[in-house]
Amino acid sequence: MTNPLTAASIEAFSNTLRGTVMTPGDGDYDSARALWNGMIDRHPAIIARCTGSLDVRHAINFARENRMLLSVRGGGHHIAGNAAAEGGLMIDLSRMRSVHVDPASRTARVDPGALLGQVDHETQGFGLATPLGINSTTGIAGLCLGGGFGWLTRKHGLTADNLLSADIVTADGELHRVSASQEPDLFWAISGGGGNFGVVTSFELQLHPVGPEVYSGLVVYPFDEAGAVLRAWRDFTLNAPDELSVWAILRKAPPLPFLPESIHGKDVVVLAVVYAGDMAEGERTARPLLNFGTPVGQMLTPHSYTAFQAAFDPLLTAGARNYWKSHNVSRLGDEALDIMIEAAARNPGPECEIFIAQLGGAMARVGITETAYTGRDAQYVMNVHARWQDAADDTVCREWARHTFNDMVPHATGGGYVNFLTEDEGERVSAAYGVNYPRLQMLKRRYDPDNLFRMNLNIVPGIEEAVA
Repeated sequence: MTNPLTAASIEAFSNTLRGTVMTPGDGDYDSARALWNGMIDRHPAIIARCTGSLDVRHAINFARENRMLLSVRGGGHHIAGNAAAEGGLMIDLSRMRSVHVDPASRTARVDPGALLGQVDHETQGFGLATPLGINSTTGIAGLCLGGGFGWLTRKHGLTADNLLSADIVTADGELHRVSASQEPDLFWAISGGGGNFGVVTSFELQLHPVGPEVYSGLVVYPFDEAGAVLRAWRDFTLNAPDELSVWAILRKAPPLPFLPESIHGKDVVVLAVVYAGDMAEGERTARPLLNFGTPVGQMLTPHSYTAFQAAFDPLLTAGARNYWKSHNVSRLGDEALDIMIEAAARNPGPECEIFIAQLGGAMARVGITETAYTGRDAQYVMNVHARWQDAADDTVCREWARHTFNDMVPHATGGGYVNFLTEDEGERVSAAYGVNYPRLQMLKRRYDPDNLFRMNLNIVPGIEEAVA
């Protein structure tokens, strides 16, 4: 039970911080608690806007000593909305956004409040990048801690695979520098184990030569060709080089300038393409994607890497209502493709979509127990993204996502990507971590035995017998 909070105790806590403390009624309180997913509307008792590791240490100690439910906000973008806890203490890292690039070592030291677009901006100044997600407003912290995949994953692995070291404050308020050689167990745990083990206050990431342009873009096909297009796409991806990533999206066509107006708002199949390598080779390698049917539009061409990283931002703005259901898939048979096509034909709204991310490549060549992330067998991740504006549509949109998910169960691995799990999917956490879950439970007991960090896709601390 939370200890009673007084104005004096909150003021005393505030005086320990270089950052600021907000409570309900303060001018910026509502904007500070607002999250990307408009379905989440929670009211923390205290928001601690931290500016460094010492602030984070004081906030963790205050929450632990007062038995408060603790949440941690990086980018505030997670579908489950775990960055805010009703009546709890929110550690807000959004003011910690420094990105320092060392071009000689091809590394970057990144603060936990940085967004992906800010990381890309700094690293691309030196012609470098690390694998990130596909939405520039996502936060680096949650992405990396949950694994992190995007356009560069087939070539350079997950975001977590490129984590070299981190500073992390654990539940006892102590600061640790962790790496493969320094506290390697804790480093292993945060390489995909989410926010279960502490608050990371700095990430050191490996960078790779990328850009400034990549051969990339979209190819859009009419929905009545979906069966042929998706089968051709699947067969094509089986032998694609690591430099090439092609994701398939089933949705209603947005009003993009290269599409005829007659197709706007109509069901379509979109192939999203990035080739992270030689431009001429990218054009040659991607050319077959134009021949899977009769495209209604395409814009495959060299693009600025940073621009394409933000290309989907207009479809993922903050404040809409969102609900996801996701599967890891190792093989896409014809029946699985037909299930997704049938579901897309029942799409309940203009912002809803089913996307299938192509993975494999470098990610799949890391051993399943080398990091906490275990979805190495997933050649694809299917995400049913229900997105809408009006609360009156909650039931129909959520049920569409759930129905599609259930129909795909026989065709999935049984695992899942923790960054795509919603707040009502806690029972899927152990399956998401698979063979690594017992070790994660052991380490959870070592570093957070009282489960202070439970506002997440929670790993429950192991019992004494499991640790022995």
